[in-house]
Amino acid sequence: MHTSKLPHWSGRPYPRFSLAPMLDVTDRHFRYFLRLLSQETLLYSEMVTTGALLHGRDPERFLDFSAQEHPVALQLGGSNPDELAACTEKATLWGYDEINLNVGCPSDRVQNNLIGACLMAHPERVARCFQAMQAATDKPVTIKCRIGIDDQDEDHDLEQFVNLLKEAGCKIFILHARKAWLQGLSPKQNRDIPPLNYERVYRLKAKHPELTIAINGGIKSLDACSEHLQQVDSVMLGRALWDQPLLAAEVDQKLYGQVSKPSITARQAVENYLPYAEEQLARGVRLNALTRPLMGVFQGVPGARKFRRLLSEKAHQPDQNADLIRQALDLVQDTSLATPT
Repeated sequence: MHTSKLPHWSGRPYPRFSLAPMLDVTDRHFRYFLRLLSQETLLYSEMVTTGALLHGRDPERFLDFSAQEHPVALQLGGSNPDELAACTEKATLWGYDEINLNVGCPSDRVQNNLIGACLMAHPERVARCFQAMQAATDKPVTIKCRIGIDDQDEDHDLEQFVNLLKEAGCKIFILHARKAWLQGLSPKQNRDIPPLNYERVYRLKAKHPELTIAINGGIKSLDACSEHLQQVDSVMLGRALWDQPLLAAEVDQKLYGQVSKPSITARQAVENYLPYAEEQLARGVRLNALTRPLMGVFQGVPGARKFRRLLSEKAHQPDQNADLIRQALDLVQDTSLATPT
């Protein structure tokens, strides 16, 4: 796909690559670490419910991000158009580049509040939510959904859903290429058990070249991303980046053609993160929140287990500081960047 032909998004072509929203994973510290590795990746927040933003004790905790994180998107969970519009307005004031509506999470816990994948059974409501959100911002509002739910699992079911949202004005869809079972499977099982159906996403894009279509689900390498980009406009990775964050260090070169970017070692990646960690510690952030993004950095490197163990065992202790990260670095052998692509 040629990004120059894509509809513009926050004044630029829609990003070819993004970090998937993941609960308890894609917080601002993990996003900042990935931004050090890739300047082009679109970074998604964790899903934040409208209730947390409108009625929670500390909504700033969910909204706050560093200026360096741009481009960054806020994912909202909710089904009340007025509440979603109010949260979209907040997100716009905070400076997010995109606001996304979660129509893909299969968790029982959120279904009870009519949030996530269960909304695919209520496309008219999703359309009203989208229109209320888009009316509240000049930023793009996007939809992240599954390719189907339960027995609504044919091409025509997805086509009907997308067409209704398209008529409501939605131009950008992020599709997890699995259907969701709303009963009987845990969220983790819903990420693995329903079979992947990339071809359905490809067919949707072929039928709607005017829409921007991003694909998500089971994608583990940048080579696979390149293959998907022959069929769709953008690729979203989640668990692969959590397990191997240094994949992001090759995104700008391999997916955006930036040949001048120098390679980086795993040690350098962590050292580049240290000033941010020290700044956040001075603001009262807990050390263990800052070390979580580093757990996958040294995959397969001698000393990696010792690195992870030291941080896991001591980062929660109140007397520890960023020197603990330096001590952990001393336990691993320096290595040039070598990640599966």
